[in-house]
Amino acid sequence: MHETIDAHHHLWNYRAAEYPWMSSGMESIQRDFSPEDLRPCLDAAGIDGTVAVQARQTIEETEFLLTLAGRYPFIRAVVGWLPLIQPDVRGYLERFSGCTKFRAVRHVLHDETDERYMLRADFNRGVALLPEFDLVYDILVFERHLPQVIEFVDRHPRLVFVLDHIGKPLIRQRVFSPWREHMAELARRENVYCKISGLVTEADWGHSTEAELRPYFDVVLSTFGPQRLMFGSDWPVVLVASSYERWALTVKTMIATLTIPERQRIMGGTAAEAYGL
Repeated sequence: MHETIDAHHHLWNYRAAEYPWMSSGMESIQRDFSPEDLRPCLDAAGIDGTVAVQARQTIEETEFLLTLAGRYPFIRAVVGWLPLIQPDVRGYLERFSGCTKFRAVRHVLHDETDERYMLRADFNRGVALLPEFDLVYDILVFERHLPQVIEFVDRHPRLVFVLDHIGKPLIRQRVFSPWREHMAELARRENVYCKISGLVTEADWGHSTEAELRPYFDVVLSTFGPQRLMFGSDWPVVLVASSYERWALTVKTMIATLTIPERQRIMGGTAAEAYGL
């Protein structure tokens, strides 16, 4: 059986102070989003399981997502947040690694004022512990951070990485370089996977077309290949630019010319491999 997996979505009880990144134009997602809100979207798009990803930098966020994952079997895994720079991070890793659905850690790197935050010694000490606990690291950056990402990844050859939102290229401005070249270089590291997610929110909200997005998809397809690409919705953030079902259909259309095994990898197999589902 080939399960379909949405490798990237969020859940939250909305409080404005905790989501300062929700800018003007994002009023439609400034409310609570629960697994019960997500379930009809999954059913409509034919998605079997999901990976819930942190949206706040707190231990409470990780506990919140794991609690929901325990209640809803379709949430197959959680990408949580832990204080990786703290000297006592091992204690947190020991505590949360006992949760079978805790599969990865993420820090919102692109919101750090220090453009080289991911290269800090204390951050890397924490990240270096992740393979010991069989955990993955999700990378959230803007395209301008990709040179640092390559250096960061090279420090941890035993760690599995997943790049979120194809590295957030400047789709709205229709810019390809140097994102394209950096992605080709990053893809040479076989321990790095890439999520086909977030494209419509980097494009012109509500007006992007498959023709506009496809060249960016083609870059990651040619560099990472189907074996290291995975579908993600970025729901509910995607809703500022597209419905869930429309985005899922866009991805399915872009991969329609691939072989059945290749499509199955992108729509579920890659996520299952990367996160150990």
